[in-house]
Amino acid sequence: MNTLVSASLYNCRISKLPRNLRNDLSLCGHNFRRTSLKIINANANEVDAQIVEEPPQNEELQPQSKETSTTSTPLDKDLKKVVQKTAATFAPRASTATKNPAVPGTVLYTVFEVQGYVSMLLGGALSFNLIFPSNEPDIWRLMGMWSIWMFTIPSLRARDCSKNEKEALNYLFLIIPLLNVIIPFFWKSFAVVWSADTVTFFAMYAWKFAWLQKAE
Repeated sequence: MNTLVSASLYNCRISKLPRNLRNDLSLCGHNFRRTSLKIINANANEVDAQIVEEPPQNEELQPQSKETSTTSTPLDKDLKKVVQKTAATFAPRASTATKNPAVPGTVLYTVFEVQGYVSMLLGGALSFNLIFPSNEPDIWRLMGMWSIWMFTIPSLRARDCSKNEKEALNYLFLIIPLLNVIIPFFWKSFAVVWSADTVTFFAMYAWKFAWLQKAE
């Protein structure tokens, strides 16, 4: 009701004005309506443009997530390269550049394999003071403690083994010396060090050959 009364009063006042002023006021009102409509349309277009431009921002986030998911593989590859290079530098290798004759199925392949696991067992017997027993630390128990690194790993690496086994032996060639140096600071026992080396040996094989996944 208030709007109707105000509109009627406004129209009455305008009708009393001269014709020229009435025409000017009507033009001003018409122009004001056109500009207000343009402003409303412009604001609506800006809102639509913002809505349309928002999805590309989400699309830009997707490649970043893919990059973060794929950063683990290059790190794994770099670690493998470092381990392989270090093991190839310091580990025993063939003196000639010819093809390795110790391929699966040959006598030489079997000799290296048996030599590796027999040296592990003899090293355990020496570490536990079962062979050449002594009440004091001696060279035999020290050799038993280092038998996996000195005899087992080089014998197994001398074969023409698979890629996974070669990687496992490369890791072991670098990890076992660290264990043999660190463990005696906390526990001075040849048997404990040999046991830790043996557990690490089979754990590395289980990881590289996925023994636990096959068992499940």
